[in-house]
Amino acid sequence: MEQFDVVIIGGGMVGASLALALSASTTNALRIALIDQGSLTATPIKSTTPFFPKVSALTEASVNLFKNLRAWSGMISQRICPYHYMKIWDSEGTGEIGFDTSGTTAEALGYIVENCVISNALLARLKETAVKLYPWETELTFQLDGQSNMVTLTDGQTLQSTLLVAADGAESQLRQTANIPLSQKDYLHHAIVTTVETEHYHQDTAWQVFLNAGPLAFLPLTGRRNKHYCSVVWSLIPDQADQIMALNTDKFCKEIGKAFEQKLGKVVHAEPRFYFPLRQRHALHYYRNNVVLVGDAAHTIHPLAGQGANLGFMDVAILTEELKRAIHRHDDIGASHILSRYQRRRKGHNLLMMEAMRGFQNLFAADNIRIRWLRNSGMRAVNQLPLIKQSLVRKAMGITGDIPELMAPTTLFSEGS
Repeated sequence: MEQFDVVIIGGGMVGASLALALSASTTNALRIALIDQGSLTATPIKSTTPFFPKVSALTEASVNLFKNLRAWSGMISQRICPYHYMKIWDSEGTGEIGFDTSGTTAEALGYIVENCVISNALLARLKETAVKLYPWETELTFQLDGQSNMVTLTDGQTLQSTLLVAADGAESQLRQTANIPLSQKDYLHHAIVTTVETEHYHQDTAWQVFLNAGPLAFLPLTGRRNKHYCSVVWSLIPDQADQIMALNTDKFCKEIGKAFEQKLGKVVHAEPRFYFPLRQRHALHYYRNNVVLVGDAAHTIHPLAGQGANLGFMDVAILTEELKRAIHRHDDIGASHILSRYQRRRKGHNLLMMEAMRGFQNLFAADNIRIRWLRNSGMRAVNQLPLIKQSLVRKAMGITGDIPELMAPTTLFSEGS
């Protein structure tokens, strides 16, 4: 039986970020293990490698986290795409709003980064630490007694840990085993994701149009050989999503180009499409005994604002901060008063973001002519109020409010810009 202070279940972006953050922030004071059902090896990416369909829109706060963990340069060395502008409009009216970096010191509003690029950089950094990696663990058995938790691996080996972290996604096995209740609300939409080639350059802009059926986003990607690419997220009611998925590539390109109002000219080509149902999930508690939840294991939201991954990275930064504080006080990192501080700092913020996303979805889904007039009038009014727009931008970038040390512009661990 191997002894650890922290065992993290799930080696995706959030789990790997937490393992690296704890290793860096506590200067190896913690014995950390990371267990994943994947290989925990990098995905080869060359300049000619097609774009992967799953991307994240990283905020300034998340970028600061990766800089401070010395992982950002590893992402830059692969491929990232900054965007300096954002344009949002209502397909059923004249309302439009545009955002830029005015009033901030940020170089960009955000960065579109493929999830595998993020994972590659984190795994490369983890190999430089003392974190012990356990890949390809397909069958895990948990024994939770509220004192010391045990995880039995596929080969029968057992790990004992003071604190178990569930970073194993929306269907978290560990959360279910710990009997942490979950509330769920179906958005009644499916998201179609793919990569498209457009006739014209994306203008370093993240585009989003609100259609009757749901929002459609074109997110900028790096160009290759004078070709222009965007990552697409299209939210549709299930029947319409099925119809769109059934189209051949040429018809899909025409349909999505029409829905996007040809803002970037014709949609020239589309990569294979994937789709999945959209659900809001929220754990009623973020911990139980000495099991704690982060990322999608604790909450999932509508992708229309691109905040899902960023909320998970904020979980990482604040949980790291609370555990670091406990170590400095020679306190028990699995104690309820430590984990309850993490819950207080994250739960309210996550709930506010969830309700905001649901509110936006309901507002733009409403077909009432008065509501349509109000939302278009509101968008036009906000577009003419720079101070309000700057405030919205700063909140969306995560650079206001409770900013943990690891998401500040610089810390002792920073690799710089």
